[in-house]
Amino acid sequence: MRKPIKLGVVGCGYWGPNLVRNFRALPECHMRMICDTDLERLKHFRTLYPEVEGCTDYPEMLNGAGLDAVVIATPVKFHYSMAKASLLAGKHTFIEKPMAASYAQCQELVELAEKQGLVLMIGHTFLYSAPVRKIKEIVDAGDIGILRYISARRLNLGLFQKDINVAWDLAPHDISIIQYIMEEAPLALNCHGNAHVTPGIEDVTTMYLTFSKDRSATIQSSWLDPRKTREITFVGSRRMIVYDDLAQIEKIRIYDTRVERPPHYDTFAEFHYAYHYGDIYVPFLKQEEPLKIECQHFLECIRNGLCPLTSGRQGAELVRILEASTASLKKNGASIAFSGNGNGAPIGPAQARAKRPPNGNGHPAAEERSENAFAAAAASR
Repeated sequence: MRKPIKLGVVGCGYWGPNLVRNFRALPECHMRMICDTDLERLKHFRTLYPEVEGCTDYPEMLNGAGLDAVVIATPVKFHYSMAKASLLAGKHTFIEKPMAASYAQCQELVELAEKQGLVLMIGHTFLYSAPVRKIKEIVDAGDIGILRYISARRLNLGLFQKDINVAWDLAPHDISIIQYIMEEAPLALNCHGNAHVTPGIEDVTTMYLTFSKDRSATIQSSWLDPRKTREITFVGSRRMIVYDDLAQIEKIRIYDTRVERPPHYDTFAEFHYAYHYGDIYVPFLKQEEPLKIECQHFLECIRNGLCPLTSGRQGAELVRILEASTASLKKNGASIAFSGNGNGAPIGPAQARAKRPPNGNGHPAAEERSENAFAAAAASR
């Protein structure tokens, strides 16, 4: 029997408890230590999980606990320094989104992980959800025709952040999904927004991304909306998909709806668009907590030397987009063009397969096995 992977989680605020719960439940993981500066939080966790050690000193956690891997769920401003220390200490590292506060920091972490031969994975949880996996399958199969644009809305009242704006807080979820479906970097970006509550920190933003082949995506993010909304629409030339993450059932609906332009006409009177209204299809989804699958995937990548579906390079590309959104906001929504694909950062699994796996075994097929193994495991659940 293989030894379980010894793991620690630093940061036990909003999202950290969910990571602790999921990793602790996996038999291939030994949830060994929790680190947080709040002693009361640590005492609370010790009552829930008495077998898990607690500490307030991060260097002690890295150097004295004998960990194989570290999970970072702290505020964004600490991600870079903590991840760098973790990698230098020889620990496989999982960072919650967004990966770091700048693209340059992300690049440094990616290069360090590759040099150390360690797994670096980013917490883009939605890519491990059944609805997003099904949407990817439908789009790749050509069932909706040519994908024309994606429209995402992620709105609610709060939670207001003090160190990042609403785009950095909420948009990473939608950007990661758009990256996954598009499998390419955007050509340019515009972002408009306003700071209504805290000066200098936008609480409402609208991002517009342009892609090749006349494709585009819009992302609306808000902390000031009366209704919580988590919805993404995928518009194709033949059909359209609406993904409502808040729906208890029927999270995905496929609309057999389209607009057809007449192939030819002689006069304006003969010109009529054809509107097709067909049935609505609701595909079956086998529900399982995406975070559990994500945590399991991290352990599998460590165990088998595979590149994660949500690798450091993909996390860096997402931060590059967020940086561009900030630059656009400062220029009153001016267009920011991207030069190249972020130093070769892969966007989708097809590009990821061409990269060297993080364990240094030098075999590109390892990343293909990672994607195939994950897809097979997800299908069997």
